[in-house]
Amino acid sequence: MKLGLLAFAAAFYGARATYIDPSVLDACPGYDATNVSTSGADLTANLVLRGPCGVFGDDVKTLRLEVSYETSTRIHLKITDPSSTRYEVPDSVFARPTPDATPPQNASIEFTYTSSPFSFSILRASTHESLFSTGAHPIIFAPQYLRVKTDLPAHANVYGLGEHTDTFRLPTLNFTRTLWSRDAYGVPNGTNLYGNHPVYFDHRTSGTHGVFFLNSNGMDIKLDEPEGSNTTTLEYNVVGGVIDMYFLAGSMTDPNEVARQYADLAGKPAEVPYWSLGLHQCRFGYESFVDVADVIVNYSKANIPLETMWTDIDYMYNRRVFTLDADYFPTSRMREIVDYLHAHDQQYVMMVDPAVAYLPNEADSAYARGSEKGVWLRYPNGSYYEGLVWPGVTVWPDWFNPDASPFWTAEFASFFNPSTGIDIDGAWIDMNEPSSFCVFPCTDPAQQAIEQNLPPQRTSSPPDPDTPIFGGTASATASSSKATTASASSASAVSSVSVSASSVPASSISTSATSASASSASVAASSAPRASASAISPREKKIGAAKREQQPISHDGEDMNTPPYQINNAAGVLSSKTADTDATHYNGLIEYDTHNLYGTMMSAATREAMLARRPGLRTLVITRSTFAGAGARVGKWLGDNFSTWWHYRASIAGLLGMTTVYQVPMVGSDICGYAENTTENLCARWAMLGAFSPFMRNHNADTSISQEFYRWPTVAQAARNALNIRYRLLDYLYTALHQASVDGTPVASPLWFAYPSDANTFGIDLQYLFGPSVLVSPVTEDDATSVSFYLPNDRFYDFATLAPVEGTGAQVTLENVNFTSIPLHIKGGSVLPLRVSGAMTTKALRATDFELVVAPGRNGRATGKLYADDGVSLTQNKTTQVDFAFANNVLSVKGSFGYPLGVNVRRVRVLGAKRPLGAELSIAGKGKNLKVTWDKTPQVLNVDVGIVFGQDFQIKLS
Repeated sequence: MKLGLLAFAAAFYGARATYIDPSVLDACPGYDATNVSTSGADLTANLVLRGPCGVFGDDVKTLRLEVSYETSTRIHLKITDPSSTRYEVPDSVFARPTPDATPPQNASIEFTYTSSPFSFSILRASTHESLFSTGAHPIIFAPQYLRVKTDLPAHANVYGLGEHTDTFRLPTLNFTRTLWSRDAYGVPNGTNLYGNHPVYFDHRTSGTHGVFFLNSNGMDIKLDEPEGSNTTTLEYNVVGGVIDMYFLAGSMTDPNEVARQYADLAGKPAEVPYWSLGLHQCRFGYESFVDVADVIVNYSKANIPLETMWTDIDYMYNRRVFTLDADYFPTSRMREIVDYLHAHDQQYVMMVDPAVAYLPNEADSAYARGSEKGVWLRYPNGSYYEGLVWPGVTVWPDWFNPDASPFWTAEFASFFNPSTGIDIDGAWIDMNEPSSFCVFPCTDPAQQAIEQNLPPQRTSSPPDPDTPIFGGTASATASSSKATTASASSASAVSSVSVSASSVPASSISTSATSASASSASVAASSAPRASASAISPREKKIGAAKREQQPISHDGEDMNTPPYQINNAAGVLSSKTADTDATHYNGLIEYDTHNLYGTMMSAATREAMLARRPGLRTLVITRSTFAGAGARVGKWLGDNFSTWWHYRASIAGLLGMTTVYQVPMVGSDICGYAENTTENLCARWAMLGAFSPFMRNHNADTSISQEFYRWPTVAQAARNALNIRYRLLDYLYTALHQASVDGTPVASPLWFAYPSDANTFGIDLQYLFGPSVLVSPVTEDDATSVSFYLPNDRFYDFATLAPVEGTGAQVTLENVNFTSIPLHIKGGSVLPLRVSGAMTTKALRATDFELVVAPGRNGRATGKLYADDGVSLTQNKTTQVDFAFANNVLSVKGSFGYPLGVNVRRVRVLGAKRPLGAELSIAGKGKNLKVTWDKTPQVLNVDVGIVFGQDFQIKLS
């Protein structure tokens, strides 16, 4: 969210990537393998430098190679410098899986090597097909440069290496994918964005496999098709760390297997609460509690089911985290809003940024409490590192500090206290690349705060604190909200003035006992030079020095901003618009190595803080910056997009990347676009497309027109239509998300996952499968009312009419697709457990009966699943798991019904029925004839069932 108006307020450092002719690097002498030793599943060797390369620094003369067959489908290869300690991604951030030491002869992939010059290959054991081979490309290993390069088939089908807004299948001609987290306003195509997932899937008609490079340093990954060759090359160029690679065998027939194998490695996705699958509404620009309440009411009046209301940083006093502005968002009125939502079975989510306002003269502030524990990121000299974010001069939690997560949990427990604060149901974390507005070199953040007018001042007058909301009168406590400060809670306006506080109305400042002395904070208080800016006790300075002395990794003599090889960072030098690369953590690690981990570490701390608030209950945390494995804790939104048709289209590839490759299934884009002004047609189309993302949220910027779905008649109707379908499918989606948490099966996937031998599907990223059985083929051209899409050679059923559609492996064109509908098809061979209708809340939906839609494939068979639980508990004592199978005109429903669904199976609908049939229900051997109607044109049998959904049964058609 939010670079917004400040995006280009300061000088911008353009990308300055290093280019060198690949033939120069390929001419390097490389290494020889010596002292090769094998023992069971493990191989070790020394790699001895054959001669100097020196293109990007002096090569390390002797390396250590370790190869392990960790499972029958995974090989782990690691190359390190045995003479010095180099940075590796800590286990605390990315936990390595426990290997089972598979005998190599039992593995489905194998490691082979050539000793001189050393090269290695990963082969598919059954066919000896090369999956990854360094071949004639020597490994280069220097202090600030690593290079590994492989040859792939010509025009390779490579997916992943995100986060990005490029096509889902990556370009293979002169293409560079850069990994270095940045605040990527506008999520531009062809650049590094917020997150880093150095994993790719390589799909071929002979199978699908994966490669994961476990390294959090900045890197360029280059794909190219060298002139005159019949290959695609893939080359890693990394500015530090070690070579730590995992090779996943995948499968020769089922691409889902490689996703599951990556989930075994990176961590299976976290379960989410059932309510989180409803519609979410947010805006950066709700100016007061009145705006927030009005939006809730207006959704209800428009009969659009709003599940969760969100509030951006607007609620904060001077944009300071863990504060409320007492004039615009007084505690009593905010609590009234939350109480109203909860009384109506709705939820509330608020924004929390990592940057904490630097307030050295305030005794009662997040800064003071964090400083007491010394939890902030530091300069190399031990003082607190300072940057510039929305509240002005800021510090950042150091997530490697063992006191940082308890501090964060305590702030959440206080500010979001259900009894005295704001009782949120989920958390939204942003700006955690970490983003800084300070223009490099950031030597005087206080002066830059003045120049950039940070924090920005409000441009509207505060509402009357007694303003009635929800059609009622002000609460008993609201009339005194200007004087109320929740003295026992941190859920009040902060009690000091920030950099530009002289222009803040006096009534915005807390009148608590601490404010009289604290309110003297001023520009001068935060304008000291960089080296001595932070007020730190002698004890803290001593601790900082001790940690530096214990630092295990030396970067002496290395350039941390412009290393010999400079990656294609769109922000410029590595420290631009973020924490400096020499910023130092509690354990001695520096941002140069750990930068890409910051968002995921904040995610882990925030999830723990939320779970501590409500022990035993699932939570929803949505983050912007991610690293490999983030989905095991949080969900993700796709960042600050624009209200353009291009971004609408790009959101599909972004969804596929997160759900299919990176194992972050709880994902979605800002529907209708974040920045710039949407249009009625675009917002209507996006409302429908967004309904088929696991995470569905309408969100936009304060500089854009309002775009809540009820603003336009067409959009409102499109939203109602799409949400009705989504809510009917919600248990189907919930089942898919549960399956992902069990084994990593993707919640949404490209067509080639279902049709891996159909080369026509390999490049499609404007259609996708939502769950295993629903094909989404949205209109994607600007303002169009027709769409051409691909239907594989298979049977499908139109979701709206339920009529059969025979795919022939060709494009199909639909005309007259109005702006309140979206083309959907059910894949033949599926049984869908649907609610018979949507509802205004997910709680009401769970009290709605089911219908089972049987969509037989060409072989007359169909299968499906349903998983159900209470929707909120971390540990489920009772669950229901049902398998559906249809064959020979018999539908069998079998399962374990531990969790009572409390509803009926109202009907069964069998598709593709060419003639009327009778139906007999059988439960525990007892038969009963059922009422059946036949719709001739769509060829649908409607079977009235009307039994409690809590037992095995069969329906036989005859």
